[in-house]
Order: sequence, then structure tokens, then C-alpha cells
Amino acid sequence: MTHTADDRVALPAPGGYTIDAGRSTVTFATRHFFGLGAVRGTFSLSSGQVHVAADPTQSSATAVIDAGSFATGNDTRDKVVRSSKYLDVATYPRISFVSTAVREAGAGYVVLGELTVKAAARPVELAVEKPAPEAGGIRFKATTRIDRYEFGITADKGMTARYLTLSLDILIAPAAA
Repeated sequence: MTHTADDRVALPAPGGYTIDAGRSTVTFATRHFFGLGAVRGTFSLSSGQVHVAADPTQSSATAVIDAGSFATGNDTRDKVVRSSKYLDVATYPRISFVSTAVREAGAGYVVLGELTVKAAARPVELAVEKPAPEAGGIRFKATTRIDRYEFGITADKGMTARYLTLSLDILIAPAAA
């Protein structure tokens, strides 16, 4: 597929940006009970920074997620996932992401980085959609698929799916000088 200059993702001006945690979301989708039921839920972002470079492939990002904010709307499930059996939020209250590279992918970009869950850091790739200007900043959407086994979360192999699709809806605003 060929992309013209008009197809290319337009990025914000180079500089530092702060993720507006209150206007950003991290959602996930997975399956349970041997793949028969859908599970959807959310995490809350605590903080994050984005640096947009003149050469977009030199840009970077960091984000921190509150592990204890895990929510699916099922209190029993949520307590089990927050427990030492899964996320162990008492010991590991944060999930973090640090980018390691950015590469062009068609008309968009892929942000490569390291996701740390329960002290296990593993590589992930975030497929970034076209950003959209919005009051107070610029909104980015990105998705990735993670394997919970890679983070040492292997409980209930038949009852809980191995893979999760994470979707990020992030609003960034220029960092205060």
C-alpha cells in the first residue's frame, strides 16, 4: 500500500507533553471460562510523559498505571485479580511503560517499549492510530496484545485467557514550562 504525504499521520509540534491522566483511559478485553465469555475492563493512568522529536522516530513516552484500579464490574473477580494470585497490587502497585523506539508503519507509527508488571519487564509494541486535536490537547489511540504468562501471571489457565488486548485512549497536553 502506497501512502501519499496526505495519508501520513500528522504529529504534534516537537516538544514535551504530559498525559492528562483524568482524560485518558486504558481498557482491556480478554476471554474467560475456556474462551466462552468476554471480559472487558479498565485501568486508571497515574501519570505519563511524551516527548515528540523533530524526527518522529526519536520520540519517546512513559506511562504509569495504577494496578489497583483494575476493574471489570465484577467485585469478586476484581478482588482475585488484584490479589497475590494475579497482579499482587499490595506488593506491585504500579504497572509501567517506557518506550525504547518508534518506527514508521505504513501511514502511522509503532511505539516499541517495555511494559513492567509485577517486576517482570517484557517488550510490547503499540500500534498508534492517527492523532486528533481536541480541546486542551491531542488525543492518541493505540492498541497492543499482551501475554499474561510472560509476566508470571499463570493462575487459572483454563478459567482465564492467556492474552489480553489493551487499548489506550490518551490525551496529551503541552508540558508546563
